[in-house]
Amino acid sequence: MIEKKEIFYENVILVGIITKNQSKEKATDYINELAFLAETAGGKVKKKFLQRLDQPHPKTFLGSGKLQEIKEYIDENDIDIVIFDDELSPAQQKNLEKILQVKIIDRTLLILDIFAKRAQTSYARTQVELAQYQYLLPRLTGMWTHLERQRGGIGMRGPGETEIETDRRIIRDKIALLKKKLAAIDKQMKTQRGNRGKLVRAALVGYTNVGKSTLMNLLSKSNVFAENKLFATLDTTVRKIVVHNIPFLLTDTVGFIRKLPTQLIESFKSTLNEVTESDLLIHVIDISHPNFEEQMQTVNQILTEIGAGDKPVVLVFNKIDLLPEETRNTPENLKKTWLGKTDSPSVFISAANKINIDELKDTLYREVRKIHIKRFPYNDFLYPDI
Repeated sequence: MIEKKEIFYENVILVGIITKNQSKEKATDYINELAFLAETAGGKVKKKFLQRLDQPHPKTFLGSGKLQEIKEYIDENDIDIVIFDDELSPAQQKNLEKILQVKIIDRTLLILDIFAKRAQTSYARTQVELAQYQYLLPRLTGMWTHLERQRGGIGMRGPGETEIETDRRIIRDKIALLKKKLAAIDKQMKTQRGNRGKLVRAALVGYTNVGKSTLMNLLSKSNVFAENKLFATLDTTVRKIVVHNIPFLLTDTVGFIRKLPTQLIESFKSTLNEVTESDLLIHVIDISHPNFEEQMQTVNQILTEIGAGDKPVVLVFNKIDLLPEETRNTPENLKKTWLGKTDSPSVFISAANKINIDELKDTLYREVRKIHIKRFPYNDFLYPDI
């Protein structure tokens, strides 16, 4: 009989702030998303703390009263980690560790940790490792003694666990080496992209966990890894798709998230090149999420940042089957709302339950056809308008 391995979960508390720029509702939504991130990383969320502040305290992020309340809760409830929803400065992190006497990590390190856990290929692992070293470099002072005390667990995957003796010079050498390695792979990938010929290229983009990989599997009849967790897909997948006899290439890319660490955007640049070099973006949105409009804005903002904000887009509102019963959630009714009257074509589907997929295919056919006949005007007769 095979003995089951016991899964170890670390007890976690979450901390966020309410400011004049971040309402209580928004702060609550952010901290709920942080809870999903913590659970994805292997944490067990015991409590969430919010404090109203005009701005974070420069030395301790929070006020002394709230810190005392958190310290008492930690001592009484066997807490392993405190996770902050905003990026902490090296000084804040160091001071908080002294006061609270537990592992302190922020949203940035948590996302990096999940990426380290999810990275499957050598390329993805190299990208994540580079981002981790860039995050660690300004935080070296005092960090290694902390790591010696608490090895392993959330926030400790990757270089932090194995490079305790590392100094700034060695870290900088590592970063230079990883950048060189990525540059070589990027060159290779650029050649691969160039070898794909002149087929129209479309990329699935969207917030994390909106169903991009499920849609990819449906359209390509393949088996891309899809799971109801954040950042289930890190490695780019490209498949040749044929819709109503018109061929094109479809790419599944890493999901976006609010406050995406700049280190990740930089190190995943070549993965994001799949987006910037695409002819058409298929923006997948989880319409059942209470804050889907803000998620759309986040994705649009990141697309603009990476230079892909002006590309033609098809808006795919997914998970209509998960809308509340009182909502009139048929595709026909949804199309009459403002969501169906945007400048870009809109389609309302459920990828998981294959609802309204024919309309999605018709829409993709029309949009790919527009690009295709511009590129190959002499064979437009092969693809009639529908």
